[in-house]
Amino acid sequence: MRTREHSGWNAHLLREAFVASRPVSWINTAYPFAAAMLLTTREVDWLLIVGALYYLIPYNLAMYGINDVFDYASDINNPRKGGIEGALLAPKYHRPMLWLAVLTNAPFLVVLAIAGGPGSWFALAVSTFAVVAYSAPVLRFKERPFLDSATSSTHFVSPAIVGLTAAGAQFTPELWLILIAFFCWGMAAHAFGAVQDVIPDREARIGSIATVLGAASTVRLALALWALAGVLMLFTPFPGSLAAAVAIPYLVNCAPYARVSDADSGRTNRAWRRFIWLNYASGAAVTMILIGWWLRTA
Repeated sequence: MRTREHSGWNAHLLREAFVASRPVSWINTAYPFAAAMLLTTREVDWLLIVGALYYLIPYNLAMYGINDVFDYASDINNPRKGGIEGALLAPKYHRPMLWLAVLTNAPFLVVLAIAGGPGSWFALAVSTFAVVAYSAPVLRFKERPFLDSATSSTHFVSPAIVGLTAAGAQFTPELWLILIAFFCWGMAAHAFGAVQDVIPDREARIGSIATVLGAASTVRLALALWALAGVLMLFTPFPGSLAAAVAIPYLVNCAPYARVSDADSGRTNRAWRRFIWLNYASGAAVTMILIGWWLRTA
């Protein structure tokens, strides 16, 4: 009987871990790593597969699992939690979740560090540190306005840089433009996502870029960052410049909330849910552009 209960408890933990890892967003971290390696080496090898698998599941489990553990006090008052936007993780699962994050991440990190060589160590260290620092006690970068958006963007850009360094890529001015544009996109995404939580964050005395700037100003900053990302892509070699158009749907999706009040900030959740699915359409468009670049440079 005890064995059956223990097995059931473990199964429930895994279900909670699955929800906590935000499966709908897995591709957002695996894709940058895989694309960076593939476009650099032009081959699918074991390191690309292992790295993509790591940034697909264990990385997201650590990033979002740690967040759900240490944000529990505010999440219990947040109606968004308990679905695709994150788990409402019961306290009894907090310690096991942290251990699960460590045990699933550590082996991959060791393999990536050894296989990637010294050139990738700094990028890998920054990527891992950002995941922990965003939510962990004392550091809590998510409660440090502006640093919160920069750290969140690092979560998505750093896998690409890890892939590039592991593959021995040359960081040309054009590549830096792409990475900076991607970083602006990531900051915009985080800033806009923070708007919907202005009220619950203030009630929980949690600082964020949105609680400091206010809902409307934060939306406008996000719009400016998405626009800047698009402009930067115009200066990349064709067909990369076509990716500038990818910023347009994000601007259209969020522009209606440029004057949203703090009291009505929760309404931006509608646009945020569209944003989640918009990433898939944007990813498809970027993939076609990358294929065009592959054929053009073959």
